[in-house]
Amino acid sequence: MKGFIINLNRVKEEDLIVTILSRGSLETLYRFYGARHGTINLGFMIDYEIEPSAKSTIGRLKDVIHIGYKWINNRELLGLWQNFTALFYKHLKDSESIGDFYFDLLENASQEWNRQNPKRVAVEAYVKLLEHEGRLHKEMYCFLCSAKIEQNISLLRAYLPTHEACSHSYSINAKALHELYENKSSFFLDDKEIDRLWNLLMEGL
Repeated sequence: MKGFIINLNRVKEEDLIVTILSRGSLETLYRFYGARHGTINLGFMIDYEIEPSAKSTIGRLKDVIHIGYKWINNRELLGLWQNFTALFYKHLKDSESIGDFYFDLLENASQEWNRQNPKRVAVEAYVKLLEHEGRLHKEMYCFLCSAKIEQNISLLRAYLPTHEACSHSYSINAKALHELYENKSSFFLDDKEIDRLWNLLMEGL
């Protein structure tokens, strides 16, 4: 099966506890260290098998094949990707059933990651996630004071809308934000606005 590594914890020298987001499930597996094992890292997409363990509730990760991205050797792109994929661990670790959505979201994002500013890819993907979870606030009422936002819109974590004066933060172009929410396109947002949306995203899904 295929999956994205969204968390790694080292145990017993070089052994690893690996959390993998696959299509329809979240797997926590044990990987023994060995000279024949290929390198795996946070954010990598792998093909793998699970070997049940008689001594533990955690299965063993085996027969790992790294499915590389075209941009894998670009350190900047990889760093941003690892920051993005790591967010999914905290968001999903207590979920009982996750379906295919999150795997498909990451798979699509990985294919677009080097075709435009990757922060734009992440922001667009995050809006899809918020909509999927019923958390995308398209009605512009301030999260802090509850009054309708007539002009300048500012956003908090999870892209919650606020008045610029209520949150004391920079505003986002309202028409561009509407395009992002309706069509999942960041085309009309400038790079500074994308950076602000990325920084909000890094606070957590």
